[in-house]
Amino acid sequence: MQNYKNLSVWQKAHRLAVDVYLLTEGFPSNEIYGLTSQMRRCSVSIPANIAEGCGRNGKAELSRFLHISTGSACELEYYLLLAGELHYISESQSNLFNEKVTEIKRMISSLTTTVKASNALSNNAN
Repeated sequence: MQNYKNLSVWQKAHRLAVDVYLLTEGFPSNEIYGLTSQMRRCSVSIPANIAEGCGRNGKAELSRFLHISTGSACELEYYLLLAGELHYISESQSNLFNEKVTEIKRMISSLTTTVKASNALSNNAN
């Protein structure tokens, strides 16, 4: 078990979730149970799954939760595209948030690779 708060990927994902909350404050009120809720839910899911994976026993479970986190990041990418096409956010906002999501996805992928390699080494040592 490791402290997820020390992971730079968690820190960036947490910041993204906060930023998504702030971004969606300006969405139309009729979207509160629609796109606003969906974007907030999946953005929170990214750091939450990283945190949960760090609290689980074993690297295989951490890897599984990192994959779930990646799925949530992909979901957010789509919602950002939709929000842009509905003109709820500007093109520059869409680009900025997509850059953040892409960076986080790369970091999760790198961490997943490291975790899997470490798990393989542990299994070979046994």
